[in-house]
Amino acid sequence: MINIFGEVNPPPGVSRYGSLQEGGLVDFLNNILLFLTIAGGIYTLFNIIIAGYQFLSAGGKPDDMAKAWAKIWQSLLGLLFIAGALVLGAIFGQILFGDPTILIKPKLFRPPSGGPSIDG
Repeated sequence: MINIFGEVNPPPGVSRYGSLQEGGLVDFLNNILLFLTIAGGIYTLFNIIIAGYQFLSAGGKPDDMAKAWAKIWQSLLGLLFIAGALVLGAIFGQILFGDPTILIKPKLFRPPSGGPSIDG
């Protein structure tokens, strides 16, 4: 069979994600999920530090203290949502599939190689 498109090579850096059979796209999406989780945690940490500084520098002004407390609670609530989503994913994965990591680190299932091909 003649390949009319020629040889197509993946760009540099893509090979570290493996082939589709090894879960290349799934690994990529897992890395994005991991990055967003870590970024959310770091953002929460900085928000709590800044809100704590605002609280300490409020000087007894009730409005400034209330704003700082609101920022602290909103940051903690955001962190609770991040952690809660991961915990719920693990619980539902355990209940439905018997594996707590199946929703957090999904696996791509494909038909075994050597099956029928399009070429005949």
